[in-house]
This record gives sequence, structure tokens and C-alpha cells, in this order.
Amino acid sequence: MDLLFLCLLPFLLYSFLTLSKLILKRRSGQQCYMLAYECFKPPEDTKLDTNSATKIVLRNRKLRLEELRFLLKTIVSSGIGEHTYCPRNVLEGREEFPTLKDTYEEIDEIMFDTLDNLFKRTGIRPSEVNILVVNVSLFSPAPSLPARIINRYKMREDIKAFNLSGMGCSASVVAIDLVQQLFKTYENSIGVVVSTEDLGAHWYCGRDKKMMLSNCLFRTGGCSVMFTNKASLKSGAILKLKHMERTQYGADDEAYNCCIQMEDELGYSGFLLTKNLVKSAAQALTVNLQAMVPKILPLWELVRFFFASIKFGDMKKRETVRFLAGLVLGKGNNRMKKIFSFNVLGGSLNFKAGVEHFCVHPGGRAVIDGVGKGLRLNEYDLEPARMALHRWGNTSAGGLWYVLGYMEAKKRLKKGDRILMISLGAGFKCNNCVWEVMRDLSDTNVWKDCIESYPPDTLNNPFKEKYDWINDEYLSFVRLDFSRIVL
Repeated sequence: MDLLFLCLLPFLLYSFLTLSKLILKRRSGQQCYMLAYECFKPPEDTKLDTNSATKIVLRNRKLRLEELRFLLKTIVSSGIGEHTYCPRNVLEGREEFPTLKDTYEEIDEIMFDTLDNLFKRTGIRPSEVNILVVNVSLFSPAPSLPARIINRYKMREDIKAFNLSGMGCSASVVAIDLVQQLFKTYENSIGVVVSTEDLGAHWYCGRDKKMMLSNCLFRTGGCSVMFTNKASLKSGAILKLKHMERTQYGADDEAYNCCIQMEDELGYSGFLLTKNLVKSAAQALTVNLQAMVPKILPLWELVRFFFASIKFGDMKKRETVRFLAGLVLGKGNNRMKKIFSFNVLGGSLNFKAGVEHFCVHPGGRAVIDGVGKGLRLNEYDLEPARMALHRWGNTSAGGLWYVLGYMEAKKRLKKGDRILMISLGAGFKCNNCVWEVMRDLSDTNVWKDCIESYPPDTLNNPFKEKYDWINDEYLSFVRLDFSRIVL
């Protein structure tokens, strides 16, 4: 028996070591590391300041005094500053009749500028990219945008290319999820995600107030991001993906219709943004966090929340065990949803127990305020999102990367820190992920020319001071001649 054991021992050791290597290799191959990201900085001749914005508004002769007052109120309270950017065809007065050439030029400038900088920064050649995902919600030509990139950079023939359209402002996180899922199958791979939006061909030219909101919020921007699961490139990574959670709340009619592309009564197409948007965002975020919380918060915080909920009467005793089990298993019921809602209660979860930074989608001031209230965040936590909105506007799926860039430029991100990335978009979708910072980060990136002036003393823009006369009561009884207004 001893002789048999000695004969089998080398074989058993070899089998054990081989199995261990396979397990470690599999785990390593399933990791998703971010190597770099490059945000787009539009040319200065496309800047949308107060005067150029007013010219665009006054070109729309369909607007009445009522709509002009609404626009002034919306822009003043938007949280957007004087240095955002707009598509050229809109600035040049061709928003009603955009051409296909306009659209290609708008998208090409963003995609190729950010990709050129990304390849230069990382030293990775385009031919080394194995996976390519492009997300542009409102423009899906044939050949596809990924094919356009492949042709431009002469990428490899076996590249796995995907085109995501219609996914809204949360498309960037959807694309990241696609990459990390593919990493589980394709080892030693490099993936690139390109996130931007086509605004020029979808500028709203009508007078429906709910559809005019998009013109006030959305601005030009975008980003290209590189990922890998190669162990050999891990040392150069800046972030590591820890958790991913996607929520699709589209079964709810109110949520589905709160942000939707349509035509108005005059036949002008645009995006309808209803008053239910913030409510739907809260509901989708609530459902998403129910699944994510057990993965990102320490057990002691869940236990504290458990007893605090009992103390403040949010939970009956017979529900406590079921509730705690639901948290651990990542499942929820209607009672849990109510307790987990955006109401700030004495027993609310402390998300800072598991996350140091909050990268909130800069979709608008109301969205940022709502997320901040729901997660009990302070102004320091929300500053990156507010500043990204002020400096760049809502750049749709690319917006999160300007927020992340602000955190890095302000030298907030230290090795071991965790970042909760919160994205919200039409559908209605809430897609969130958590990143771990791999090393201290301090690149000023796209913020390098202005980071020293942020945060500014005030976020007020000049519109109210310059055009508040439009609210004068006597104007309700006269006819305005816009052609005689001097800017």
C-alpha cells in the first residue's frame, strides 16, 4: 500500500498543481482591468456660450413668449455653464435640415480623436484589439460604426465587433458589461469601448416644452476606454471592475415613456422628457441597489441597517429574518422596496461603508440632487457630477467619464479606493458598477485647461441677468419682434 501511494504521489501532486493553475488562470482571465480612457474635448469654435445659445433659440420663430420664458427658466436652473459645446450644423443654423455628412463628421471627430489619443497613451496598436464595442444611441448607419473604426485603423479580421444603439445615457456601462462577459470566454484579450451621441441630426426644432428640455441639457462629448484581462498588462491598469449590476425597468409604462423619442403635433421629432423621469430613475436605482448592496457593503453595515430598520419601525418583527435573508441572497420583495426607497430614514444604509467615491451620471441637476438625497451624499461626493454638468453639460453615455476625469484631476483617487459608477438612461435603465483603484491617479486629462478654476464660486450662468426682462408682465400684451433684439 505504501509503495502504491509513493507511486501515485507524483501523479497526484501534478494533478493538483495543474488544477490549481487552471483555476487561477480562469479567475485571472475573467478579470476586467481598465488601462486608460480618453474624453473628447471639442474645438473652441463649437463652444455654446450665452450669445450663441440665444441666437439658436431666436432662430426658432415658432416659439411664443410662453416657451421663451420656459426656456429661460430651464437654462437658468440647469446647472450648465458657459463652456459647453454644440454640433457645428446647429451653430451654423442648419439644425432643421442636417445632412448625413454632418452626422458622419460629428461622430468621426469624436471617435477618431479619442481613439488616436487612447492608442497613443497606452502604446497598444489597433491591430492588438480583440473586442470593439461602440454605443451611439441615435445613429446606426450601414456599414456600422464599429466597421468604420475597423476600416480606419485596419484592425484584425477576427475582432469581435458590436454596435449598441438606442441604449440611452447608460449605454457605456452596458458596453462594459458586454466586454467583461466576453472576457470570460476570450482569454488574453484587449477590448475597446467607444461612447458618444449624435446631437446635430436630432436637435428639436418645435415648441413642445417637454421636448425642448433635451436642447437645454445635451451637449457634444464622448469617450473611448480600453480594457484587458491579460495578466501581463495588470501592472499598467488604473481600475479593476469589482461588481456589475444592470436593471431594466421598462416593464413599467410610466418608466418606459418618461424619456422617449417621438414627433410632436407639428411633426418635429425629438426627445420627450416627462416629469416622471426623476421618479422612474429613483425606482430603477432602488431595484438595482437591492441586488448590489450585499456585494459592496460589509456585513456589519447590513446588520446595523437591519437593527436600525426595526428601531425606526420600518420592519415588523416577523419580516426581519425574511428581509435579512433577502439582502444576503440579493432578492427583494415589495416591502423591501419600500424600506429601500429614496426616503432618507434614520435607518438608511451608509453606502460610504463600502464605497469611497460616487461617479453619478451628470444627466441634470434634478437627477444629481435625487441620487444625492437617496444615498445620503454630501456636496463633496456630488461635486464631480455637478462640475462635469457645469463644464461639459449632459454628454449622454460619455458623461460618466468626464465625472471620473474630474475625480482624477483633483487627485481624489488613491490605491484601494472603490468607485460606485451610477448610470441612468432611457428604457428605463439603471446600470451600476463598482471599480477598485489600482494605483494613485492624478492625470488632469480633459480637465487640464480648467481644473484650477473648479469648483467656481457660483454655478449661476448669465442668462437670468441678461434676459430676465422677458418675464416682465407688460410683454404679455405686446408682440415681440425677435429680429430687432440685439445680442
